[in-house]
Amino acid sequence: MMYQTRQHIIAKVAAAILLLVMPCVISAQELEYKMELGAIAGGCFYMGDANFSAPLKDAAMTGGILARYNLNPRMVVKGDFAVGKLQGSTLGSDNKFPNGEATFSRTVMELGGQFEYNFFAYGSGAGYKDSRRLTPYVLAGAGITYAPKPAEHVFALNIPLGMGVKYKLADRVNVGAEWAMRFTTSDRLDVSSLEGTILDDPYQIASKGMKNKDSYSLLIAYISYDLFPKYRKCNN
Repeated sequence: MMYQTRQHIIAKVAAAILLLVMPCVISAQELEYKMELGAIAGGCFYMGDANFSAPLKDAAMTGGILARYNLNPRMVVKGDFAVGKLQGSTLGSDNKFPNGEATFSRTVMELGGQFEYNFFAYGSGAGYKDSRRLTPYVLAGAGITYAPKPAEHVFALNIPLGMGVKYKLADRVNVGAEWAMRFTTSDRLDVSSLEGTILDDPYQIASKGMKNKDSYSLLIAYISYDLFPKYRKCNN
């Protein structure tokens, strides 16, 4: 009889310990991370006087790095640095240019920041409610575009607008794809020579702000790694 009573007490103690530990186990499954650091690669294409509407025309390679700060599973602040090439030509264009035909190619560098909004709560899906490994997102922000020689140096502000999709490949590994247009304040990104025919305002139409200015787009894939876990309190 005493042996059975002792077993009963041990079972109660074990059950109490299990109830205390379970929230900690759930909390471990809900582990989130403050930041991501990763690399990007893909294509860069230009939109301007030499290309008004054809997506991906004369696309060239681009690459860079990104860092994200995760405000919560739906909201993210991202910074990126990318280097790419813009190129284009008016040869064969239906538009007639007063200065004749032109071809250009030049390197551009970008330092930018964006706010991302995930359509679904993004996470491993192991613990916290309604989290998903796969989510689309939209982004908007601001940045600086720099184009060095061979022509004159160009500094311009840019406004990125775009969308993407991200997938949590492992607990701390993320992959994704993103497309975003960069609308700039310069009309000289398509000028690669100080001599001869150039595409700097070929029709001599006065414009203000970002009207009639050059823009470019990045179509990229990325991989990133989670850093700095957010430790949750164990509540019972």
